[in-house]
Amino acid sequence: MSRKALIIAITFIGLQLPLLSVAEGTAKENWPGQAEFVKRVVATGQYNTAEVNAILAGAVHKQAVLDIYKRTAESKPWYTYRPIFMTDQRLQEGLVFWRENQQAITEASRESAVEEEIIVAIIGIETYYGRILGNYRVLDTLTTLGFHFKRRQEFFSKELLEYLLLSKEENLPLTEIKGSYAGAMGLGQFMPSSYRAYAVDADGDGRRDLWGSKADAIASVANYFKVHKWRHGEQVAVPAKRTEAAESLRMKLGKPASTLAEYASKGYVGETELAADTAVNLIVLEQEKGHDYWLSLHNFYVITRYNRSPMYAMVVKQLSEQLAAARKAGK
Repeated sequence: MSRKALIIAITFIGLQLPLLSVAEGTAKENWPGQAEFVKRVVATGQYNTAEVNAILAGAVHKQAVLDIYKRTAESKPWYTYRPIFMTDQRLQEGLVFWRENQQAITEASRESAVEEEIIVAIIGIETYYGRILGNYRVLDTLTTLGFHFKRRQEFFSKELLEYLLLSKEENLPLTEIKGSYAGAMGLGQFMPSSYRAYAVDADGDGRRDLWGSKADAIASVANYFKVHKWRHGEQVAVPAKRTEAAESLRMKLGKPASTLAEYASKGYVGETELAADTAVNLIVLEQEKGHDYWLSLHNFYVITRYNRSPMYAMVVKQLSEQLAAARKAGK
């Protein structure tokens, strides 16, 4: 897709998406810490000082982006989070997406050794299979978060720098691209650093286009999981029962660090035939009454490299299983 065509496509996408009721804000000439950031960008050799200052002068402060972090889906309990994604409509649209992009999905799965249903589920959860790509200018979002979101300022400042470099590498219209409230882009919602590191050109047109090329977007999601060492055919998590004498343990994230046998000795018994020395972590999900207990495996950890939320990883597991089952049943 040409640069002109990409701009038209992105503009069309923006017009088709539901408009969000947010204040547009006003252009900022000086962002806190701007001079130091400009030096970091100039040090890459891709921009000069005047160029970076001009870009930042054109960025708009979005208070709505800062506010939205107070009410993100991941802040909900499991019993209200899960129904957002586990719907019949998302299942049916996923099956349609799978059929319409079968060749690209099959090739990406073969190349990456990532199951097809995992690829489909990720895109389904992230953007409803490309239907909802986000309506915030990425430049505005990353600038606002990079200079004003104290809790994760370093992360978003780095992503803003990565975005500036990405626009050069992929010849992207810097001020036109739209994405999520976090600055994520395309069908798989890649942050700029992930775009630069993991996106691939699957259709061979010389560009990595995560908007206009479903083949590129699908292969890029699969490649992300491949690079993060997804293990084909292995489970994501297994349900566990908490015995009456169980110790009070907190949920544990990161790489699986204990074994099934160790958790069983503490009262958390996995409902599985896996070996006793299999490395797992305890996952606790809040229900309206009580909790669900799971023992997560390596592939669960890989999903959390895409999104750190354990609820996100669990809904990827469950939607992918639902998709695979419906597909097998010929639906």
